[in-house]
Amino acid sequence: MSTLLEPGQIEAAASTPPFLHLPPNNLFTLRAQRLEQLAAGNPLADYLRLLAGLCQVQQSLLDQPPVAAPSDIERQRLCVEHGLPPLAADSLVREGRWLAYLQALLQRYPASHGAVADAVAVLQRAADEQRKLWAIALLTGQYSLVPAALVPFLGAALQAAWSHWLLSLQGVELKAADSLCQCPACGSPAMAGVIRHRGKYNGLRYLVCSLCACEWHVVRVKCVYCEQSKDLKYFSFEDDRHASAKAPLQAECCPGCNAYLKHIYLENDADAEALSADLASLALDMRLDQEGFQRLAPNLLLAPGGE
Repeated sequence: MSTLLEPGQIEAAASTPPFLHLPPNNLFTLRAQRLEQLAAGNPLADYLRLLAGLCQVQQSLLDQPPVAAPSDIERQRLCVEHGLPPLAADSLVREGRWLAYLQALLQRYPASHGAVADAVAVLQRAADEQRKLWAIALLTGQYSLVPAALVPFLGAALQAAWSHWLLSLQGVELKAADSLCQCPACGSPAMAGVIRHRGKYNGLRYLVCSLCACEWHVVRVKCVYCEQSKDLKYFSFEDDRHASAKAPLQAECCPGCNAYLKHIYLENDADAEALSADLASLALDMRLDQEGFQRLAPNLLLAPGGE
């Protein structure tokens, strides 16, 4: 049975922005390519290139997943019905299905040496229960409980698993979480914001999940942490290609809660990508820390304070 809309309802439906923007199937390839580009001249060039290689392995996990995605549609539907994310990280990380992605990542990662080889060896020798404990600590921001060298590999496996599961979701309508900065798919915090520039998404802000890469719409010029709009400030670095007002990456800083979130403006750089842009702009984080602003957004491939 079809439903007829009155003229006012038609206008409202037409003006309602799309809530979701899902990641592409080649998400990790795009990240790898962008990290390689951004490595040139960056103080963290070697680290960015290491992560680019890791992203290529993530793409192989997305293209050839080691296990099938969870197919419990009824459980996922009930989660949404009760206001919970259907791919809730806090519960699924404990169930351990993601461990197959970590094992496959360690097997597919190219032979290495030095500190990288040591980190891979530690993870290979660790029992599943220890791997879970590290992953739980990483996802809950307890970085002191995770050896810094293990973070990129754990984070990469977790991201590959949840992105695969997100792209495999069927018959589930994602709804906004209680907090603006919380992913409606897995409940994880946002890593950054993206201001899109094409078609029906033009000019809209989408927050990018730090775990599954789901993007959800949040109105602009509003702090995603305390939801106030007053006196927001925007910081960026000028360079030879962009004036500060046209910078492809700017941090939205809130004087009310002293928190900030980085935003990528695709109008100023159509090829920009959130995770790689965040990692390549750590100098901005250091400046904002000096200004008294705190970062609440995680990047699962980097432990704060360490490489």
